[in-house]
Amino acid sequence: MSTARLNLLLHPVRMRMVNALAGGVVLTTSDLCSRLPDLPKATVYRHVDRLVRGGIFKVVGERRVRGAVERQFMLSRDQARIDPEASRSMTLEDHRRAFTASTAALLVEFNRYLDHGDADPLADGVSYRQFTLWMSPAELKRLHRDVMRLLTALDGTPGKRRAPYLLSTILFPTGPVSQPSTKSVRRRTQGRLRNLK
Repeated sequence: MSTARLNLLLHPVRMRMVNALAGGVVLTTSDLCSRLPDLPKATVYRHVDRLVRGGIFKVVGERRVRGAVERQFMLSRDQARIDPEASRSMTLEDHRRAFTASTAALLVEFNRYLDHGDADPLADGVSYRQFTLWMSPAELKRLHRDVMRLLTALDGTPGKRRAPYLLSTILFPTGPVSQPSTKSVRRRTQGRLRNLK
């Protein structure tokens, strides 16, 4: 992933726009203005233009509205995600910016939900719990695998009686992380080399 695309995605307003188009939703800029009423229209139009030029949004249709042409947008899913390879190339400062943008976007969306006239956190299944989990590297890997398996099994498309829910996972160590000793790394490497012979 290029630095330019990373910079494009690591912005709280653009993250909210990407979330709005998740699941194959098709929206116009006017639709986005309605979904993001806290933002000036000029700001929405400016960010949409940047997302289109950056390949994150693709134009899938046009319609004439009161003499003007209104474009319809869809998310380019492969362009809108930070894959593991791109994540490995991120600096600590990139991670700080990404986390700040994600939490800022999350805070705005949650407040917007609460300000909605008929918000009912209990009935709507709202959850914001925190757990401290003590895990070995193998258990952490298994947690990642199982969560991804569960999420990818869900059909993330709009449908009857379906509402969009924003799920954010935040996981980081709050204490020192034990690294494998050089002896155990050497043993594992030698074992792999023996298996290749």
